[in-house]
Amino acid sequence: MSASRPNVVFFFSDQQRWDTCGCYGQPLDVTPNLDQMAADGVRFENAFTCQPVCGPARAALQTGKYPTDTGCWRNNIHLPQDEKTVAHWFSDWGYEVGYVGKWHLASDAPEMDNREKPVPPELRGGWKDYWVAADVLEFTSHSYDGHMFNADGSKYEFEEGRYRADCVCDAGLDFIRTREGDDPFFLFMSFIEPHHQNDMKRYEGPTGSKERWADFEVPGDLVGTEGDWRENYPDYLGCCNSLDENLGRVRAMLDEMGVGENTVIIYTSDHGSHFCTRNSEYKRSPHDGCLRIPMIACGPGFEGGQVMDGIASLIDIPATFLHAAGIPVPDVYHGRALQEMVAGAEDWPEEAFAQISESQTGRCVRTLKSMAASDVYFEEYLYDNEADPHQKSNLVRDPDYAEVRAELCETLKRRMAEAGEAEAEIKAAE
Repeated sequence: MSASRPNVVFFFSDQQRWDTCGCYGQPLDVTPNLDQMAADGVRFENAFTCQPVCGPARAALQTGKYPTDTGCWRNNIHLPQDEKTVAHWFSDWGYEVGYVGKWHLASDAPEMDNREKPVPPELRGGWKDYWVAADVLEFTSHSYDGHMFNADGSKYEFEEGRYRADCVCDAGLDFIRTREGDDPFFLFMSFIEPHHQNDMKRYEGPTGSKERWADFEVPGDLVGTEGDWRENYPDYLGCCNSLDENLGRVRAMLDEMGVGENTVIIYTSDHGSHFCTRNSEYKRSPHDGCLRIPMIACGPGFEGGQVMDGIASLIDIPATFLHAAGIPVPDVYHGRALQEMVAGAEDWPEEAFAQISESQTGRCVRTLKSMAASDVYFEEYLYDNEADPHQKSNLVRDPDYAEVRAELCETLKRRMAEAGEAEAEIKAAE
């Protein structure tokens, strides 16, 4: 296989905070494999989602465009069939494409009259060569039971007594192991962990998580808050540790197959979790506990144990996929390939832009120094992330920050326009 055509593996978690990982400061040994991957590759210190809700974030990853541009601005809106996805691009350039895990981009389509049906081929976004998935995995499974669906619509049953993340990984490893031919491949592994189990209203780590991770250090933004982190954080860390063990399995398999050095692996999440401390649930918030995510890459173009301090966004990931494979990035993409940042691009954006839905119609920009967030009409939050890293002192009504607010409002309007949105009036907080 030509070294100019590397394989690409995307290891995607759901609702994972950046500070669950040792390479981001987690004191417990939760992520040894990811930490090693960071030591081998590149870690993006300041990475943020572009939409802290499952479905919209996934639409952005498939299309390279902000959710409002695809119409998938909230959960339960299916991806339009005329969207050209990353799977289509890779297929056009001779790659074999495989998808395993959670999809969450088909639920409302007429063919999907409930969330527990298999996703029909026309709603799979071009992932045509290998498919083992469920549209909303948390509706077809729990931590130790359930199923996904094979490409023919039959059930992919989870092995009794086996943890869900292990079963999803098993499906991905089967793709790597059973491939035939010399074409390079693109594997998208979409895990549900550490997302809370909806019908249980709690996190479900592997058996023994509550005891194994009981001695956790409380993240600074949760200190002194209510929420449900006290009872849930050990299981949350257990979920993250299980993901890490499976990342180790993937890297080991790639090495065993002799393709490890010629495979780009990217690890990130759709958003974090604030444990019901910023609103009534876990996400849909402009705070770092929700917006900030882990983002690590290794393989060709991502080497040397580097740490990038610039702002990275989930919207940059699709362009990064294509760039890794030598596929020209379409002009319609809103993000840029992270390889450009690694190479020292001087014109890299100084802020991340995020759209927020369902809790409100919100927009925010996150810079290294400050974060401003608003709905389309009124300023709502302003934090000084240097002086207040846990975002507990809202400065949006502080007259000393009027100039900062005005500057960030203009930045926000510019980023909204770049995302294809109509310019909105942003009024001062009342």
